[in-house]
Amino acid sequence: MKTKEIKISISEFEKLDELPSVDQELTMQARASALLAYAPYSNYHVGTALRLADGTIVTGNNQENASSPLGTCAERAAIFWANANYPAVPIETIVVTAIDQNGNPAANVSPCGACRQVMLESQHRFQKPIRVILDSSNKIEVLDNVNGLLPLSFNGNSLKSIV
Repeated sequence: MKTKEIKISISEFEKLDELPSVDQELTMQARASALLAYAPYSNYHVGTALRLADGTIVTGNNQENASSPLGTCAERAAIFWANANYPAVPIETIVVTAIDQNGNPAANVSPCGACRQVMLESQHRFQKPIRVILDSSNKIEVLDNVNGLLPLSFNGNSLKSIV
């Protein structure tokens, strides 16, 4: 038997003003996007903002549906829109934030598994790390790439072994 250890490096900040100004601005855009979310069922409004390599900013928010599988998360809304409209431009940074039913920033914000997989696919597609900023009321976490959100991940390289 062999045991492996997985280490994930996360930088943690207490306040928004501790981040570089470009990350503060991107976070504020994610927060503004969360206010526009359509979340009548969960009342959990998620917003995201991503900065592309050419400086373009794309935002997205969750869009719920009474038939819940038919809605979409903020992260996927923004990533798919960016990939459809800027197919040759990689994502440099993505910010994810949420606002609770009272309009206050939510605690412990983190992408769902499906969004983590989509983020990883975009990172794999361009062979360029995507910085991830998780903006919560109690802390702001920054990861250097998506791998920290989805260790032991499945990607296009996994398919090469079966083809």
